[in-house]
Amino acid sequence: MKADDNGYNGGMTSDAPSFDEGLDQLEALVVRLENGSLGLEEALKAFEEGVALTRSLQQQLGAAQRRVEVLRQGLGGEVKAEPMEGESF
Repeated sequence: MKADDNGYNGGMTSDAPSFDEGLDQLEALVVRLENGSLGLEEALKAFEEGVALTRSLQQQLGAAQRRVEVLRQGLGGEVKAEPMEGESF
């Protein structure tokens, strides 16, 4: 499906988008919703797509965080879970 002027492609991709693509799609959805020109059904569909994108992005962030924790493992096998920049434990 062709992207509109805001970069939104209707959420119709065969594969899950990369994190950056998903974030761009989510931002385009927010723009469409904030514009206020969508009908009720279109707005609900856009909101549902936004929720699905948000869940996908959260899963991708969680996977990235787990990878960082694995990379930070100590030589003795202990995990040193340290907060990422901007995060506190």
